[in-house]
Amino acid sequence: MSIPRQRFVTDLLDIQPEASAESVIWRADRPTQMRETPAKDIELDVPFRPLRVEPSLLVEPADGEKVHRDHKLEPRSLPIRVSAYGDRVVRITLCADGSAALPHDGPMLAIDESLQPQPLRVQLESEAWSVLDERGQARFRIERRDPVRRHWSDLVMPPAEGFVASVLPDGHTDIPFSSHDQFFPKQVESLPLGFVTSQGRVDHTAFSIHAGPQEHFVGTGERFARMDLAGSTFSLINDDGLGVNSPRTYKNIPFYLSSAGYGLMVHTSAMMRLSLAGVSTRAAQGVLPDPVLDLFFIAGSPEEILYELRRLTGFPADVPRWSYGVWMSRMTYFSDEEITGIAHRLREERLPCDVLHVDTGWFAKDWVCEWEFSAERFSDPAGFMKRMDDLGFRITLWQTPNIGQGNRLLEEAKENGYLAPRDSAETQSGSDFSSQHFDGVIDFTNPEAVAWYQSLLKRLFDLGAAAIKTDFGENVDPAARYHGLPARLLRNRYALLYQQAAFEATARATSEPIIWARAGWLGSQRYPVHWGGDCACTWDGMAASLRGGLHLGLSGFAFWSHDVPGFHGLPDFMNSWPTDDLYVRWTQFGVFTSHLRYHGTSPREPYDYPAVLDLVRRWWRLRYALIPYLEREGTRAIQTGFPVLRAMMLHHPDDPLCWHIDDQFFCGSDLLVAPVMNGTGQRRVYLPDGAWVDFWTGEFHEGPGWLDTNHPLDTCPVFARPYAEIPFYPEAIEHTGQLDTSRIVPLRFDERYRGLSQAPLAEVWKSDGLK
Repeated sequence: MSIPRQRFVTDLLDIQPEASAESVIWRADRPTQMRETPAKDIELDVPFRPLRVEPSLLVEPADGEKVHRDHKLEPRSLPIRVSAYGDRVVRITLCADGSAALPHDGPMLAIDESLQPQPLRVQLESEAWSVLDERGQARFRIERRDPVRRHWSDLVMPPAEGFVASVLPDGHTDIPFSSHDQFFPKQVESLPLGFVTSQGRVDHTAFSIHAGPQEHFVGTGERFARMDLAGSTFSLINDDGLGVNSPRTYKNIPFYLSSAGYGLMVHTSAMMRLSLAGVSTRAAQGVLPDPVLDLFFIAGSPEEILYELRRLTGFPADVPRWSYGVWMSRMTYFSDEEITGIAHRLREERLPCDVLHVDTGWFAKDWVCEWEFSAERFSDPAGFMKRMDDLGFRITLWQTPNIGQGNRLLEEAKENGYLAPRDSAETQSGSDFSSQHFDGVIDFTNPEAVAWYQSLLKRLFDLGAAAIKTDFGENVDPAARYHGLPARLLRNRYALLYQQAAFEATARATSEPIIWARAGWLGSQRYPVHWGGDCACTWDGMAASLRGGLHLGLSGFAFWSHDVPGFHGLPDFMNSWPTDDLYVRWTQFGVFTSHLRYHGTSPREPYDYPAVLDLVRRWWRLRYALIPYLEREGTRAIQTGFPVLRAMMLHHPDDPLCWHIDDQFFCGSDLLVAPVMNGTGQRRVYLPDGAWVDFWTGEFHEGPGWLDTNHPLDTCPVFARPYAEIPFYPEAIEHTGQLDTSRIVPLRFDERYRGLSQAPLAEVWKSDGLK
């Protein structure tokens, strides 16, 4: 078995040996000219040199030598646009197909009015061209000659001058392109800027940024991998994750954040491949099947970078107070009678709860989404939801954008173009895009289909529904002809268009818009809330869920939830219940995340776990006591770059350990939480620099350092910042409608704090009935 030597070509560019004769790789060279545009951007004329692909080498042909079968290819000169936004963002744009127009700025971009384009000018220096802003700060610099080129032996062909450039988004953070990532000129591991053509057409564009030996990377969306992504290579392709313990993920975001003080957002919906010091340990590089390469470089602290990301792609909307309460669900409730019984039982058991979610079973046939209640099992939907509202419960409803056989809406959707038509040859070949065997997804690139879909939702809101669970949305039919985009560019963007349509319909029908979404792409953070998908009821399912939430919060999202205590059973998908200790430990984790929902393939109501019912009741009451704090932190999150659930490195970016820790987190600004993820109760906690107050005892600890703890099932490690003051609700309530803001009290973590022995925490934690 032969092993390809050229991993950059085969593993990243995906040019296999059998196709190499058809492909040409074009590498950026030293610009020949720089000029100001009427828009006060800067345009570079950049020659791109062709490279011939051989089984183990990239060969730069000598003058007159053929590069591709029968024809000789000359270098191509293409414009690259340099733009600046505000004080921290620089945009680099290449249209490899020769298009002079900049890419359209929507719908992934929602550039805030405060983020103004900055006029730029060129300054010629002896060794370089510099692009300066109005303050005279350099925002981009490119060498006029290769500074690393020295004398060359006659036996070794010297490289071209090369594209030796750096981006300085804030005027001083230097982000160099990876200009000489090679063993020798014929064996490269990345290209600073480049593209691939096949039969004269641009197939892919590529970029590469220099990565330092100790550089850390986070973000990229809902990544279930460990916190530091250095050394990883993966594809940003939305997919049904089928759990949370594989490279598949529901929410990919073309953005990463580096410990070198910058973030990079790629403005695309293409299914790109990203390697963060993986294929080459000295390069953060990406390849995408699109002739347009549109890169936004952002500098600052991690929080400042995420703030600028939101100024580019939109700030999250606020969420209603009731959404911070407990959401109770399972797959699925089937009738008015069943749900009414659960509602009364929750109240009888003194279990505070705000939302009852009805999953796939409210239609005439389970899973056949027709946006109408079963007339037999829900004879009076409006009356049912009114009765639930009188008890303090809101009703949310599952649905899917997928429509298949047996759905009475299928023919209407097809006839009116609400489902994109499919290529008949593809259909006959058995092309399928979903494990559910749907005929198609609603075409949200078609305005008429959007209006039709929103009219279906409006009827549900008119009946009294509070919100819609926008499930699925990770896939589109690759054989369909969509109204506004080819399928290859729609697949990732689909989640954004789908959630925008549902959120806007909710906003028109209610005063408190919110959705419950699984898929996501760049810009989806504008439409909260997103949850972590179909995790297993296991300790590793819990750990991977947290990792996904942390990375998502490092990708621009403010709010996040997960299925407590896991979605599906193991080994029996439907019938293996979570253990009591897992149920409690996952509850403890969920109490400190922005949203808390119980959901799964078997019953999730606490009274079905009688051995731990009283303990779970205490934790739910603590959750409701913390809602004023969560509201405060939610408001801060939509105004800054912070999520509610925060990775450790967001508050301690200079601590290298915090770039690795993915099993503990900050809940808002003031609480550090380390969930117990095992059946022993043992937990090692890392306390960063400074003092920390034990939430349960009031004991002070000094960081940085590790703390070995052993927590019985009733508590888990929680620490507060010393002298922090958080708003706290001191009384037990049934739902958020009973929360009287005038009765909120401050909980201060000072020398007088004694934890559970001290009111108001002691009042909430005791297990007697509601007041």
